[in-house]
Amino acid sequence: MSDILIVDDERDIRELISDILEDEGYATRLAGNSDDAMAAINAAEPALIILDIWLKDSRMDGIDILKAVKRDNPGVPVVIISGHGNIEIAVAAIKQGAYDFIEKPFNIDQLLVVIRRAMETSRLRRENRSLRRPEAAQAKMIGTSASFRGLISQLDKVTKSNGRVMLTGPAGCGKEVAARYIHANSNRADGPFVTVNCAGVAPENMEEVLFGRETPERGVEPGLLEQAHGGVIYFDEVADMPVGTQSKILRVLVDQQFQRVGGNDKVRVDLRVISSTNRDLQQAIAAETFRQELYHRLNVVPIPVPSLEERREDIPLLADHFIDECNSAQGLPKRALSEDASALLQTMVWPGNVRQLKNMVERILILGDGTGPIDARELPGADEPEGEEGRVVLSGALATLPLREAREAFEREYLLTQINRFGGNISRTANFVGMERSALHRKLKSLGVVTSSKAGARVAHLDDEEAQAS
Repeated sequence: MSDILIVDDERDIRELISDILEDEGYATRLAGNSDDAMAAINAAEPALIILDIWLKDSRMDGIDILKAVKRDNPGVPVVIISGHGNIEIAVAAIKQGAYDFIEKPFNIDQLLVVIRRAMETSRLRRENRSLRRPEAAQAKMIGTSASFRGLISQLDKVTKSNGRVMLTGPAGCGKEVAARYIHANSNRADGPFVTVNCAGVAPENMEEVLFGRETPERGVEPGLLEQAHGGVIYFDEVADMPVGTQSKILRVLVDQQFQRVGGNDKVRVDLRVISSTNRDLQQAIAAETFRQELYHRLNVVPIPVPSLEERREDIPLLADHFIDECNSAQGLPKRALSEDASALLQTMVWPGNVRQLKNMVERILILGDGTGPIDARELPGADEPEGEEGRVVLSGALATLPLREAREAFEREYLLTQINRFGGNISRTANFVGMERSALHRKLKSLGVVTSSKAGARVAHLDDEEAQAS
């Protein structure tokens, strides 16, 4: 929103107002009748409308246009002007949502004051709505690992564009946080961020949820697309969107407009679309549960979000962040993370990714005693039975192997875990396990452990030939 739309059937007046406003640094557009005015509003939402109440040779008068604007573009302030002013007209205009009413002939200084106040009031209202929305909280990205830095680099490249982004990755890895990061650092940061939970809406209700509806009893009920106007619409788990809705969303992406359920008017929207999925959309396309045309529209910039196991270095930082979050939001104890607990967290399996880590931290803070550092014994699974004098109880698999094979199996899994814990950094791994780097390299080679790049980080895994032999 950057210009002022001037609607008046008298050419001299609208051009005079335009010249004055342009001298003050405003951009303007002009319309001489209701059709031109509505076309201009639908083409691009103005910052403010100066609207004559009486429009000759028009389908709609100023009050009709005002009603339409307040229905479809409620954030746009409208200043009514009229050469036939009376108290009844002024009251009617204010009741319909006009910011102010000015009678012709008007004082230019008075008009400029009203315009500045109207635009400032509109800005403050947008900021107030933004602060009240929980979705508007800026997403905080936490991490220092190579895979995390690679993700941030990709996200930063798309923040300033308007391109559609497809975020992929396993459940709980932080795709929505990445979407919020894009929004918070884009030129749409002042606009709304609206999430569509594609898996959580019943298929028969999806169109009303997205497009809104119009009924004689309840009037206009805006949908999520309309609520996201000027900002970002985020389709979470887009593979779960009903096939019938997919074709209509495709049309919205092409036309940037739609009709509410039960309505006849076209609703124009200005949206940036970000979507996410943890499924293989190519398989969904082959199974005819996802439209190929929609896939190509949404997948303009594909960005993979790494799993937590691909960024184990970040686990202590994330845990500390969640501890601070639980303390400020819920008043839970602000406890430090002990070195043993930090190391154990980095070696655990995380099928639920960052979401699982957050839930675990919250559970520990709720159930834990005291305010001292979190000990490794408080972590789930850390209370497995031990033998006398702290001896480790062997798993059934290791206990059935000869000593040499058991030792190799233990060393292989131990070193795989430690290398991945340190983000594939062999020097840091060697320092932690107490081996010379060259000795560690020889040991890894003998065990069939190799490292390769994945998601911008070094990841340890079994050599393919070794894995097949095993």
